[in-house]
Amino acid sequence: MGLIPSDLKSENPQAEETLFKIMEKEKERRREKVLKSAEAKPTAAKNPKADTLMGKLFSETHARPEEGDLVEGPVAEKGKSKVFIDLKPFGMGIIFGREYINVRDILKKTSIGDKITAKVVEAENEDGYIELSLKEARQAIIWDEAEEVMKEKRILLLSAKEANRGGLIIEWQGIQGFLPASQLKTEHYPRVEDGDKDKILEELNKLVEQKIEVSIIGVEPKENKLIFSEKGPEQKEKRKILDKYELNDTVEGDITGIVEFGVFIKIEEGLEGLAHISELDWGLVEDPKELFKVGQKVRAKIIEITDDKISLSIKQLKPNPWEKADKKYKTGQKVEAVIIKFNKHGALASVEEGVAGLVHISEFGGEEKLRESLELGKKYSFIINIFEPAEHKMTLSVAVRDAALK
Repeated sequence: MGLIPSDLKSENPQAEETLFKIMEKEKERRREKVLKSAEAKPTAAKNPKADTLMGKLFSETHARPEEGDLVEGPVAEKGKSKVFIDLKPFGMGIIFGREYINVRDILKKTSIGDKITAKVVEAENEDGYIELSLKEARQAIIWDEAEEVMKEKRILLLSAKEANRGGLIIEWQGIQGFLPASQLKTEHYPRVEDGDKDKILEELNKLVEQKIEVSIIGVEPKENKLIFSEKGPEQKEKRKILDKYELNDTVEGDITGIVEFGVFIKIEEGLEGLAHISELDWGLVEDPKELFKVGQKVRAKIIEITDDKISLSIKQLKPNPWEKADKKYKTGQKVEAVIIKFNKHGALASVEEGVAGLVHISEFGGEEKLRESLELGKKYSFIINIFEPAEHKMTLSVAVRDAALK
């Protein structure tokens, strides 16, 4: 029947009461009709009306829409702060109150007869209407779309809104999502030694406001959260590339990045490896930029393949000075060495290129005494205390205190 209230309803209590009674009688009449129809158990052959649109609606839908259902119907009436949706054969839907305020800009643009999809928030309120939410319906539709985007592995071009120590915050269709740092491509991954969280955040902040190609890998409506990945389907291709290589293979590539803890080397399109600072040279390397430059071609040895990461060594393709040292030095031998570095354990002294020993801080009773006795760049006489060339390990004791050899 489709009773259509108007805004005069609240201004004319008698008219409102009359309309309400008419609606209640109509609802009761429909219930009785449905009950009689169920008792009669008509078949399509015995009940020609079952082939009509109304008959099909009643036969296919046995109950009113429930809370959480999505429904669709034409706009039947518009008021100052409410909109009525005709949901035949179940009655009238209404968007009002807070639900109206949330989407009033959208509703103002609708006209009588326009179809609207909404979500049921109350199956039947005290006035007999089906209360609807356009905002919640839109959210439900967006979540459905997110599921579809994930299923199809569709690529989205989105901006990072902000960063935290774990990754990036990205927004899609009004929903905030998270892109974990582990799901960033190699060129965007924060190249930070020892996992320093402050440095990671500093690197991730450089990506804020940048457009990034991502895919959805997780949809969590209850948490109101999406999980993104920048890696995408090409990771499978990377795995195929990695499968071509094995440990101890020698590769050649271009240096694509130099950081304080090593250099990144592009082996081929889609594959980049890291040579840690400790694998750049047999001698002490303080700053990789002093040895290499971006674009330089280098040869390296594969020393580790873990998941989709590859570790390289440049020094292992050079002669190992510790192998020669094994034949030249022994425990108790007196040697001359130059102090090349201080650390928390003591002083590092270079016996020859690529072979250095540690002068432990305990030899001097503290850092201050150590630095007073030994100077960077000066040569001193030492005794080898421990010598394990296979482990690249040597410890030294000062042979003659405070006497620099000329």
